[in-house]
Amino acid sequence: MLLRYRGGEGQWAFIFHRVSGVAVWAFVLLHVLDIYLAGGNPALYDELLAFYASLPGRIMEALLGAALLYHALNGMRIIVMDLWPALTRWHRQIWYGTWVVFGVVGVTVSYFIFKPLFEG
Repeated sequence: MLLRYRGGEGQWAFIFHRVSGVAVWAFVLLHVLDIYLAGGNPALYDELLAFYASLPGRIMEALLGAALLYHALNGMRIIVMDLWPALTRWHRQIWYGTWVVFGVVGVTVSYFIFKPLFEG
């Protein structure tokens, strides 16, 4: 069975890495579109900026930040294990360590993303 789930942190890391990579790619496409609107249709661009400042826009921004952060941290984990193969025996601990960094940095960044909604 080709698609059988075998479990474990390595497979979850693979899945999350691919999903976060697709999310980052989708953001790049959206970013190209909204930058085009700045010159092509300034009124629509202003409406899009207002959406980005709203609660749904902030949630999307936080999810984008999470995707970027996880993708970067997991990429660094992969690089470390490629450069120092002996560390692969601790791949689970390293993966959980990336989640600790993800949590600390992610919560801090999310605070600043949502802070303007509660200030005024």
